[in-house]
Amino acid sequence: METYTFLREFADSWFLVVLFGFFIGVWIFAFWPSLQPARDDAASIPLRDDKAKCTGSCESCKAKFDFMKGLENG
Repeated sequence: METYTFLREFADSWFLVVLFGFFIGVWIFAFWPSLQPARDDAASIPLRDDKAKCTGSCESCKAKFDFMKGLENG
């Protein structure tokens, strides 16, 4: 039981301090000001391949909808 007691005391005291320090270090790294461009670039990844939506304003638009006539199909 001597090994268990030692490991239990270590986990209750110093290992908690080490994990807390690691958490603070990761948090500081994640919000470091010089990494702002990388965070902005990563945040825009889902929006990169979005296509512009149809406004229905072109002459040959097949998506024009007149509520009185219905959908025009070209």
